[in-house]
Amino acid sequence: MSNSVLDQILEVVQSSPHSAKSLVLYALVNTLEHEGAGFLFKLTKLRDLDPEGRRLAYALMELMVTEENRGEAWEQAKQRMDELVRNG
Repeated sequence: MSNSVLDQILEVVQSSPHSAKSLVLYALVNTLEHEGAGFLFKLTKLRDLDPEGRRLAYALMELMVTEENRGEAWEQAKQRMDELVRNG
């Protein structure tokens, strides 16, 4: 697996699908798919993350800024996260 932000988040979710860290990052990924809704995400949820989790969250936000929150890699990572969280 490469070292992309999405791959790093997949590793977190795969290691513990129902942890606070995984669920906050998963929620942010889901939120970043809804530009029309203004990417609404409760920023206080960042308090539930350790420094590494916040680094990943900020990197996800950067993907949104550079419009990399879509496409095949994004969709595949999102689908895998959906499976992990639902079946975790």
